[in-house]
Amino acid sequence: MLKDRTEADRLLDAAETLTEGDEISKTFGHTYHGCVHLAMYVAAKAREVGHHPDIDIRWQRIRFGTTTHDAGHRITDLDFAMARHIDAIAAGHGAKPVPAGDA
Repeated sequence: MLKDRTEADRLLDAAETLTEGDEISKTFGHTYHGCVHLAMYVAAKAREVGHHPDIDIRWQRIRFGTTTHDAGHRITDLDFAMARHIDAIAAGHGAKPVPAGDA
């Protein structure tokens, strides 16, 4: 299901990115309202591309998790594409990745 293993490895090697079971997850730090704003932009992109991450907002933290439900909850190219969208949107809004151990 994964076409570009090198790209997948690069994303998964990032200190802020976790794979938990069959999910890619990443947490960002921002103000609480910044996190809510970020969730809205990611939700709009998810609707546009037809692939929806789980979103969990806590105080000054937002966590995104993505897996492909239609593929039996496995990580597919759709998840890596969504993770790239999330990274770009987060960077554009000034959200900072939280190291996996601090998330």
